[in-house]
Amino acid sequence: MNTNERIKSRYNRISRIYEGMDRMIKKDWRLDLLSNTSGKVLEVGIGTGANLPFYPHHIESLTGVDFSQGMLQHARKKISILQLPFPVDLIEGDIQALPFPDDSFDTIISTCVFCSVPDPILGLKELKRVCKPTGKIFMLEHMRSENKILGMVMDLLNPITLSLWGANINRETINNIDHSGLRIETNSCLMGTVFRSLMISPNKDT
Repeated sequence: MNTNERIKSRYNRISRIYEGMDRMIKKDWRLDLLSNTSGKVLEVGIGTGANLPFYPHHIESLTGVDFSQGMLQHARKKISILQLPFPVDLIEGDIQALPFPDDSFDTIISTCVFCSVPDPILGLKELKRVCKPTGKIFMLEHMRSENKILGMVMDLLNPITLSLWGANINRETINNIDHSGLRIETNSCLMGTVFRSLMISPNKDT
């Protein structure tokens, strides 16, 4: 079983309890992140659909991608209950090889996703590819603390979190974004330097 299949299997197993884990992300954080979404929206790693109630009603459409069928089953149930005023399409897929043409989306959303992507730079390059030149990418991510001691603790704990649910808690996501060719426009710290809310430009010539 390759890395992708191992992570997918873990997330399928924990899909029933993932909703509770998602509650660690504050409601206000989600609202702030999603408040500027518009047009055709892509959410990568949509999971059980925790963001669904917080999308502005004026968006044109929402496409959600996740590699866990178990997660998507929970998201579909939520959609049927919420009766959202915009169309929602859920697709089982890999963020490292998104099944969309270049320049497809006005807004891309990612919420605590890149801790579990096997090749995060490849995934980030895919976001750049499918985002329109005038579009924006909004990310709410946890990453390795800039505090020296806390960063070392996260390094020590990472093998445990990785084995339990496939999440790397010590990813240096800011560096990965820089190396993917994207450009960070705003970088807001939400919990020390561990949780960040980011607005990112695809950095394409227009």
